[in-house]
Amino acid sequence: MLTPDPKYTELRRRRFRPIPVRMLVPNVITLLAICAGLTAIRLSIEGRMELAVAAIVFAAVLDGVDGRVARMIKGQSKFGAELDSLADFVNFGVAPGLMLYFWQLQELNNGGWIAAMVFAIAGGLRLARFNASIDDPNKPAFAANYFTGVPAPAGAILAMLPFYLAFLGVSKPPAMLTAGYTLLIASLMVSRLPVFSGKTVRMRVPPEMVLPVFVSVVFFVALLIGYPWHIFSIGSVLYLLSLPWGWKSYRDHERKAALAAQPAAATEAAAAASAPAATFSPAAGDTKDERPSRLN
Repeated sequence: MLTPDPKYTELRRRRFRPIPVRMLVPNVITLLAICAGLTAIRLSIEGRMELAVAAIVFAAVLDGVDGRVARMIKGQSKFGAELDSLADFVNFGVAPGLMLYFWQLQELNNGGWIAAMVFAIAGGLRLARFNASIDDPNKPAFAANYFTGVPAPAGAILAMLPFYLAFLGVSKPPAMLTAGYTLLIASLMVSRLPVFSGKTVRMRVPPEMVLPVFVSVVFFVALLIGYPWHIFSIGSVLYLLSLPWGWKSYRDHERKAALAAQPAAATEAAAAASAPAATFSPAAGDTKDERPSRLN
């Protein structure tokens, strides 16, 4: 009779150990975001563009929630990070590109499909670069407050600006203009443009301002519910106008870091220049040449 290997039994026990619920909650939120993105594609095929855009916005909200929930309940995992990247590619790369194609870009035939495809690929490349640069040791400290290029969720929201304007009664722009705008947002996503993220900003509300902040938030939510396309249109335009400010702010930080590094570099150079003299200089009382006479 064969005796089971205890190492194999222990390996199976570790492999199939129970998973805490806190590790599942963020992944469930991410899967709901993927469902919203796929539903947006279906709604765009059926011509229900307002619901399709709302589904993408809902997916963007879930994308902002899942990471914060994971950090709050300590449910981060490598699996969750990979699933989140897949969800972002589907929701903010593939889905908006297909929506624009079904809405107007198909009028350009192959040209419209190329524009939609380039946008989707740009979203995938943007996410791959983000994942590859997370643990970059050469990144300066101030760079943590900036994205490299427009992030994928913001790119998707910006790319749908023609939808918002159409929902407000503005006539459809020419298909070539929509394709050019789509390619512009795609280029911003894969560019090296520093974009302010606000991740490291820590805001504290004074006690006397708590109630006004509550009222302002409620007022903004009411505006968003009552006038969603006005808010998204204005927000998209303001975001695009703020991109040069983010670039200027990053350059200012770079200049300050370079100026701060100059005294330290000068000190290190002076120390390196004086080190050989200190090493090879003879002792104060040692003036006798101890070399053999034939070398003198």
